[in-house]
Amino acid sequence: MERSSAGQVVVEHYVRAAPDWLRAHVVKYIGYRSQAAPPQRTLWVPAATVTLFLGWGDPLRLEDVQDREREGTAWEAMAVGLHSHADISEISGTAHGVQVEFTPLGAYCLLGLPLRHLADKVIHPSEILGHRWVARLTEILAQTPDWDDRCAVLDDAITARLACGRTPSPVVLEAWRRLCETRGQVTVTELARITGRSRRRLEILFGEQIGLPPKTLARVLRFQNVITLPQIPGRTLAETATLCGYYDQAHMNRDFRALSGLTPAQFRMLTTNTTVTSEASVHERITSILSG
Repeated sequence: MERSSAGQVVVEHYVRAAPDWLRAHVVKYIGYRSQAAPPQRTLWVPAATVTLFLGWGDPLRLEDVQDREREGTAWEAMAVGLHSHADISEISGTAHGVQVEFTPLGAYCLLGLPLRHLADKVIHPSEILGHRWVARLTEILAQTPDWDDRCAVLDDAITARLACGRTPSPVVLEAWRRLCETRGQVTVTELARITGRSRRRLEILFGEQIGLPPKTLARVLRFQNVITLPQIPGRTLAETATLCGYYDQAHMNRDFRALSGLTPAQFRMLTTNTTVTSEASVHERITSILSG
């Protein structure tokens, strides 16, 4: 757990990996608590995970540079599909919340809808999971005193929901496994050869069960590989680009701007000067950066 305080301001962050029996479906849990806190902004970056956020207290405000109609919308709960661009959230005052980071196929099994309807979107989870399930789970979480017990509540609720969920296609499972193993360094043509399906068929299956096309998902995974790569003194950005499967540094720069709005150098400076919640140590993914 990370905890910071100044005067009456208290901010806590808690990160825990999913238990072994849920690991194929859930990457991690992230909890936060803010008390009498000034506005705190967070940069959310593409991470090939689907997020379920449940909060109580003051709501979260979300800014989406690609959706002005949604800018500044207040959310006490959110279901966030795979994204191909960054968002910014802001929270202040007194609030608690937990977010569950699902693998795409875990989200497909749990949510029971084609994930293309959730890609690059944010909706209230009640629209998918039902008002009673979301409200009851949020109530139990709010009444549970500590983070470990809250995670246990989530373990049980998700396990029960998955018991009657969908089953992903073996083709998508194999393609997803290959993408993760190579950290996005595999082409759609190679995926088609490995799975024995056409490029078009893979795109249809990915739209149904993951949300983003294989090419876009590979782009996100390469980006995550760069931002979680251990920094070695003297290694240049050009060397990093080659190591992570980019044609050259210019290619990496373009992808970074498209996915995060920043260059690799700007992103590195941001993570050096601000707080990266201790997510990189859990499943080697960073979904958010506390930016002040």
